[in-house]
Amino acid sequence: MLPQTQLGNTDLRVSRLGLGTVKLGRNQSVKYPEAFELPSDDDARTLLSTARDLGINLLDTAPAYGVSEERLGYLLRGERKDWVICTKAGEEFSRNYDGNGNSNFDFEASALRLSVERSLRRLRTDYLDIVLIHSDGNDSHLIHHHQVLHTLSKLKQEGWIRAFGMSTKTLEGGMICAQEADVVMATFDPAQADDHKLMQSCALNNAGVLLKKIFNSGHLLAEDQTQKTANAIIEQQMKVIFAQSAVNSAIIGTLNCQHLRSNVECALLGLAENSKLA
Repeated sequence: MLPQTQLGNTDLRVSRLGLGTVKLGRNQSVKYPEAFELPSDDDARTLLSTARDLGINLLDTAPAYGVSEERLGYLLRGERKDWVICTKAGEEFSRNYDGNGNSNFDFEASALRLSVERSLRRLRTDYLDIVLIHSDGNDSHLIHHHQVLHTLSKLKQEGWIRAFGMSTKTLEGGMICAQEADVVMATFDPAQADDHKLMQSCALNNAGVLLKKIFNSGHLLAEDQTQKTANAIIEQQMKVIFAQSAVNSAIIGTLNCQHLRSNVECALLGLAENSKLA
């Protein structure tokens, strides 16, 4: 079973892997290598139950993930306290009849507050564990001009959310968040010096770190790979990720329970390998 760790300076404890729920609510205008259908309620319940049995307690969702929030609110009735829910604000997805939905961005304080209110209703809860700004790529502009972190900080003070931060897209944005927010969500490429610099800053400031797109939205693995080869790649990726002391959890997105089990097994092997080297 996956271990848990404290998320930065917060009082939240999260599993070392989290379950991303884009595929519960959105299959339009996505960048995955293969098309997919949204799962039935029964299949989604099985996925969530499997995740919980494996020790996963962190769920990642967003208004930009179509109907993901609403579905989670329905599926988690009576089980809310079993989960740490991370959602976002600033981006909203509109589904189109032609199959090509589009995102709309609004980072004004009033819009962010309304987004959080709506997430509370959709998720059928009276608090949100983590709320991140869903950046459009202009991280520092959002922080300095729109004061997005200040808005979320006020919502935290008012008791609506327990921790806040940004799903960042730039080094500068991540570095600011490491100092001014509770949580930084980022990608990590071991070949990129900037990514190592961000991890070092997060560790120095004891900011919570959630990694996204650890398999490059599915493009890290080729369709014609054997399961053994795929597992070896995943295990190595987990080893690299968890070698970064700042990383609290890595978000994975899948609808396949067997893939989820394999990812957890690889994560455990990667964590064990790093433990030996420590």
